[in-house]
Amino acid sequence: MFNFNSVSHSICLNRYRALPLILTSATSLAAVPVYALQQGQIEVYPPNWWAGMQNPEVELMIYGEDVADDAVSLATGNVKVSRVKALDSENYLFVTLDTSGAQAQDLMLTLTDNDRSQRTVHYPLEKRKEGSASRKGFGPEDAIYLIAPDRFANGNTANDNVDGYQDKVDRQFKGGRHGGDIQGIVDNLDYIKSMGFTQIWTMPMLENAMDKYSYHGYSTTDYYNIDPRFGSNDAFIDFSEKAKSEGVGVIMDMVLNHIGSNHKWMEDTPSKDWINNEGKFVGTTHKRESLHDPHAIESDIKGFSDGWFVPTMPDLNQRNPHLANYLVQNAIWWVETADLSGIRVDTYSYPDKAFLSEWTNRLMDEYPNFNIVGEEWSVNPAITAYWQAGSQRHDDYDSALPSVMDFPLQAAVVKALNSDESWNSGFITVYETLATDFLYGDPNNLVIFPDNHDMSRIYTQLGHDKAKWNMAMTLLLTTRGIPQVFYGTEILMGNEGSDDHGIIRSDFPGGWPSDSDKNAFTGKGLNNDERWAQQRIKALLQLRQTYPQLFQGKLKHYAPIDGVYTYFREAEKGAKRSAQSDNGNNVEKIMVILNKKAVDLPLSTYTEMLKTNDSITRISDGKTFKSTDTISLSAMSANVFIVR
Repeated sequence: MFNFNSVSHSICLNRYRALPLILTSATSLAAVPVYALQQGQIEVYPPNWWAGMQNPEVELMIYGEDVADDAVSLATGNVKVSRVKALDSENYLFVTLDTSGAQAQDLMLTLTDNDRSQRTVHYPLEKRKEGSASRKGFGPEDAIYLIAPDRFANGNTANDNVDGYQDKVDRQFKGGRHGGDIQGIVDNLDYIKSMGFTQIWTMPMLENAMDKYSYHGYSTTDYYNIDPRFGSNDAFIDFSEKAKSEGVGVIMDMVLNHIGSNHKWMEDTPSKDWINNEGKFVGTTHKRESLHDPHAIESDIKGFSDGWFVPTMPDLNQRNPHLANYLVQNAIWWVETADLSGIRVDTYSYPDKAFLSEWTNRLMDEYPNFNIVGEEWSVNPAITAYWQAGSQRHDDYDSALPSVMDFPLQAAVVKALNSDESWNSGFITVYETLATDFLYGDPNNLVIFPDNHDMSRIYTQLGHDKAKWNMAMTLLLTTRGIPQVFYGTEILMGNEGSDDHGIIRSDFPGGWPSDSDKNAFTGKGLNNDERWAQQRIKALLQLRQTYPQLFQGKLKHYAPIDGVYTYFREAEKGAKRSAQSDNGNNVEKIMVILNKKAVDLPLSTYTEMLKTNDSITRISDGKTFKSTDTISLSAMSANVFIVR
C-alpha cells in the first residue's frame, strides 16, 4: 500500500548469479560455469529450474535482439521443447520445456535465425533440496517480525551508494534511502531471536532502480535480482540460511500487481497487452467492493483491477498467460532458491482475480504445507474472508490462499481502546469482530497485527498511552491468529505529528555506526518505558514459544462486561503437550483479562473454563491464585495467567 504524498508504497545464482542466463554464438558453453559468464546479448528467465517439480513444464522468457523469429532446438539434454511462442516484440521469445521424468542435468538449446546464424543457451536443470516440496510454512505457533530493511540496520556501508542507481543515501530525507541492508539484519539475528520472533518478513528487497523513493521496495525493476544497495542474491540466500539455523524463517514480500516505471519492460514490452490501459496511467478506483457487489457494473470492476496506483507503478495485465507464467515461476524460483518459509503478497486483491487463483493454486500444489498471506486492506470481515481458502463465499471462486492480513481486527482493537465502555462501544468492538470468525476458512491462520509499514504506529494510534499499548499488544500476542510486530513497536516507536510513511518507517536506533547515544539492540540509551515495553513483548513471545500447543488451539472468550474482557487459549484435545511443566502439572490453558476500570473480580465468574482445583499464575509477577479467589485488578491493565 502507499503513501500517495510521497509516491511511497506499499540465478543462474551468483553461486550462479541471478543475472539471467546468457546466450552466445555457436561456441559451446558446456564446460563454462554459468556464474563465470559475462552479460551478453540474450537473457533468460527464470535463469535455472529444477527436476522433479509437481508441474513438469517451465516456460523460458528469452530476451535478446531479434530473437522472436528464431527456431529453437535441443542440442543436449533429455527434456522436450513442447512450445515456442513469439508475441508482439521482436526481442522476446517464450519457450516451454517439458521436464517430465528428467533428472538434474545441463541443457543446451540452440537458437537458429533466418540467416542460419546460431546462438546457444546453457540452461541448468538442478536437483531440488531434500524435502523442498514438503516444507512447512509459518503458522499459528509463530510470531513475525516485520522489517523495513533500509531503516533497520546498516551492516555494510560499502553498498550505500552504487554506480548506476540514482537514488543515493540521505538519512536526513524522510523519503530517501538511509542505508540499511541485508547484512544489518544478519548482524542482528541474535536480537530478533532473543526477543522471541520466529519469522522475519521484510519489505521487498528486489531491485528498485527508481529515481527516488526507492527505499521501500514496492516498485520492482528486476524480479530476479536483489537490489545491490541491499546486497546480492548470495547475501539474501546466506541470510535465509543463517536465519533458519537460528530457528527463524524468512517470508518474502512479493508484488504481483505492478512494477516500477523504470523496469525495462516499459522500454521494450513483450506484448501490447502486457501493461494495463495500453501502458498509459489510469488510476485505480480502489473500490475492492466491486469484486463482490451483486449490483456492480463491469466498468467498476475493471476500474479497480486494471487501474494503476500511481504513474510510477505501471499496472500489470496478468490475463496475459505468459506474464502469468512469469510471475508464478518467479515465486517458485525464490521459494526454491532462498528456502523460504512463506510469502506475503502485496495488494493481493488488485491483480486479475482468475490469475490470483492460478498463482496461488500453483504455489500450493508445489508446496502443500506452505503458507502465503495476502494483503487485503478492508476492515469488513466479509471482504477479507472471501480470499482465504475454505471460506464460504458468494460465488464458486477457487481460492487456495491460506492466510490474509486481519485488518478488521486491527481496526477493532484501536477503536475499542480509544472508546469509552458502553453496550455498543469499547471491548464489544473486538468481541463482535471475533464473533464473525465463522466467515473464515481458518481464523487461526490469519496474520494479526497492531500496526505495519503503511499505517501510523500503534503507540501513536493509541495517543502515546502506555497502558493502552500494553492492552493492545497483550491481546494481539495472545488471541487467535499469527501475530506480526513491526520493527520498533517493541520500544514504543511512534510518529507523533506526521503520518508520512518515511517518518513511520524511521531508523531503528542502534542500527548505524553513528548511533552512539541510543541502541535498542543492546538497550543503551533506552528510557524506562522503552525498556519496559521491550521486556513485555519478550515475555509474551516467550509464552508463545513455551506453550505453542495453546496458540495452535482454541480461543474461547466471554462477552465483555463493564470494561472487562476475558478469554482463554487452550490446546486441542489430543494435542502434544509442551515439554515445559511446573511441578509436573502440564499447562493446557492460559487466561487473559483486559480491564479498563479497577475491579475486584471473582474467578468463579469463569467456572465454565476454570475447574475447582485449578490454580492460575500471573506471568508478570509470578503471583498464584486459586480458581475460587477474588482478584483485584488495577485500572487499564492487561493480565495473562497460566492455568494449572
